[in-house]
Amino acid sequence: MTYSSWIIYNAYLQGNKFKDYAQMLARAAEEKGHRVTVLKNNELTSMLSNHLSFIKREEMPDYVLFTDKDLYLATQLELMNIPIFNRAKTIAITDDKIKTYQRLAYHRLPIPKTVVAPKTFGYPLHVDDPFIEHVVRTFPYPFVMKEAYGSFGEQVYLIENEKQLAYTLQKIVGKPFLVQTFIEESFGRDVRIQVVGEKVVAAMIRSSKDDFRANVTSGGVMEPYRPTERECDIAIRASKAVGAHFSGVDLLFGPNDEPIICEVNSNAHIRNLLDCTGIDASYPIIDEVERQLKGVTQ
Repeated sequence: MTYSSWIIYNAYLQGNKFKDYAQMLARAAEEKGHRVTVLKNNELTSMLSNHLSFIKREEMPDYVLFTDKDLYLATQLELMNIPIFNRAKTIAITDDKIKTYQRLAYHRLPIPKTVVAPKTFGYPLHVDDPFIEHVVRTFPYPFVMKEAYGSFGEQVYLIENEKQLAYTLQKIVGKPFLVQTFIEESFGRDVRIQVVGEKVVAAMIRSSKDDFRANVTSGGVMEPYRPTERECDIAIRASKAVGAHFSGVDLLFGPNDEPIICEVNSNAHIRNLLDCTGIDASYPIIDEVERQLKGVTQ
């Protein structure tokens, strides 16, 4: 069967990597015989009246590969009964670190010990706030603070003393955040595992000598990695826990190298993975899309 598809990326994010990801998926889909249109999110104008539609778009696709975080657009597509990969709900969960850890904890998956900051409606928290005092009693320095929203290792802070804590609270005032145990054994090291469906298709280890974060965007280096059976199992279960058709799961090394989930990315960019391992994950992603679509029509 020949499918028609839209592949959507964001028009307003700087850098070529977002378009590159969309083009990688487009190339794999076209090689499978799909009719592909790559679109920026500002090329689809949602119209709401007594029904849902898009301005200047009459023919709808059989499916959409949604590489963006524009949840209103993703929701519009789903309400129009167009299958999207990944789903709007999955994008919403993985875009919010608090929601992600809640889902992982619900499914009893290994995560760092975590507490969620209360909603303050913009009121600043100080070191003498009851919640912050509880944090300091619960987590010895150093510990990690993460804003709920952020990518590429940004908006993640290692707090080593009260002065850094006060400064960071001032910096992120009004934003939702969480606090976690610092996994010292994994300083500057993590593993990215690409999951598609219920399979691991590729993995790489990332490392940094100078930063507790290992993201390549932050200066980390990468090497191919062969994950253990347990690491594969945890990564697949984490991907399923957030409802992803495909995802990049980041694992930390806990005591005795026990895997601990750091993050689940519903739109993990796959160029670095290809450069590191020689495996292009766009092809198994398209295979999984076809499998899902056939399941819907059967």
